Amino acid sequence: MFRKAHFLFTILCAGSTTTIMILMSLLYLRVSEHSLQENHFSSFQKDINTIISGLEQSTYVSIQWLSGLEARNSYLIYVIDNDRPFLYNTLKNTLPYGSDDLISQSLLTESLSAFHSRFEVETITLDNNYFGIDHFEYTFTSSAAGESYYSSLIDLERDQTHSQIVILHPLSHLQEQITRQRLLFVFLDLIAALAFSVFSWLFTGRLLTPLQQNHENQMQFIAAASHELRTPLSVILASNECCTHATAEEQAGFFHTIRNEGRRMDHLINDMLTLAHSDTNRFLIEHTAAELDTLCTNAYEAFEPLCCQKQLTLSLTLPDVPLPRCLCDPDRIAQVLAILLHNAVSYTPAGGLVGLSLTYSPERRIAYEIAVSDTGIGISDTDKKQIFHRFYRAEKSRSTKGHFGLGLSIAYDIVTAHHGKISVQDNPRGGSIFVVRLPG
Repeated sequence: MFRKAHFLFTILCAGSTTTIMILMSLLYLRVSEHSLQENHFSSFQKDINTIISGLEQSTYVSIQWLSGLEARNSYLIYVIDNDRPFLYNTLKNTLPYGSDDLISQSLLTESLSAFHSRFEVETITLDNNYFGIDHFEYTFTSSAAGESYYSSLIDLERDQTHSQIVILHPLSHLQEQITRQRLLFVFLDLIAALAFSVFSWLFTGRLLTPLQQNHENQMQFIAAASHELRTPLSVILASNECCTHATAEEQAGFFHTIRNEGRRMDHLINDMLTLAHSDTNRFLIEHTAAELDTLCTNAYEAFEPLCCQKQLTLSLTLPDVPLPRCLCDPDRIAQVLAILLHNAVSYTPAGGLVGLSLTYSPERRIAYEIAVSDTGIGISDTDKKQIFHRFYRAEKSRSTKGHFGLGLSIAYDIVTAHHGKISVQDNPRGGSIFVVRLPG
C-alpha cells in the first residue's frame, strides 16, 4: 500500500512541478525568441538606414560598393534601373529577367510580390531636379529557396530616373540560433525533470515514513493487544469450563481466578482506551491550579502500605517552602505518579528503597521536577530508548504478570499533553530514576 502511494505521490509531485516548469520554459522561450527576432530585424533596419545614408551622399551606385555590402552582411542585392536589370546583376548572373538562376529570379519575384501585397506606393510625377528615397522593410518566406528572408525595397527617384534596390537577408543564421536555444531548453528541461523525479521520490518517501511507522505501530499495537487479551480470556474460559464439574470449594477458587483475570482485562482495556483517545486527539486535559506537593503527599500515602507489605522503604522529599500552584490536570498527574510508583514497587526487591521527590526552579521555563527513584533491577541503555513505547517490556525479569507495557506509554502521553518532558536515567545507588518535568 505504501509503496504504491509512494509511487503515485512521486508521479504527482514530479509531474506537477515538471509541467509548471515546462510551461514557464515555453513562455520564456517564446518571449526570448520574439525579442531575438525583433532585435535582429531592428539591426537589419539600422543597416538599411546606413545604406540609404550612403546613397544620399553618392551620385551613383558602384558595383564595388554593392559587392562590399553583400560580402560584409551576407546580403543578396538586386538593382533595377528604370525597370531594367542593372549591370551589377548581369555580372553576378542574378538577373531578375532572363537569368538561368531560377532560384535567384524566384527570390526577387517573391520579394516584389510580397512588397506589392503589403504596401501601396503612390506614383510621383518627377521633375528634372527631384530627388527622393523611400524604403520598406518586411519579412517573407520563399517557397523556391525554402527559407525566410528580411527584405528591404529602396525606391530611389533622381532626375527623372527611377531605380529600385532590393536587399535580402537570409534568416538561416537566426533560425539556427533559435533551434540551438530550443534544444538547450529541451535538454535543461529533461535534466530538471530527472532531478525533480529523484527529489520527489526522496521527499515523498520521507513524508510517508512517519505514516508508515504509525501504521506499523498500530498493527503492532493490535497484535500485542490481542495477545494480552487472549491470555486472561483463555484463563476465564478454562476456569468457567472447570466449574461445570468442580466441587463448591473448587468453584470458589475458579471464581476467584475469573474475577482476577476479569479485573486484569478491565485494566488493560481502560489503558488501551486512554491511548486510543491520545491518538485521536481526544485526550482530555483539564488545566486547573493544582498543588503538586499535595499530589505527591497523596501518592506517598497511597503506596506506603504496599511498600510496607513488600518490605520496601518509601521516602518523600518536598521543598521546605510553599510552592506556587501548577497549571495542570491534577487527576492525570496523579495517574502518572501512580504509574511510576507502581513500577518502582513492582521491580524493587525486598529491602530496597523507593523515593519520591519534588523540586521547584522558578528561573527555568520547565520549573517543576518530580523524580521517582528505586534501587531495583535497573534498565539497560538499549531499553531506555524504547521504554515508553506501547506494549514494550524490558528483559523477562521486568515482565511480570500485572504489567502490560502500557503504563509508561500513558505516562508519556499525559506529560507530553502538559507540554512537559519525561525521561529515565540510572540511579547511582542502583536501579532507575524517572524524572517528570512540568512547565511553571
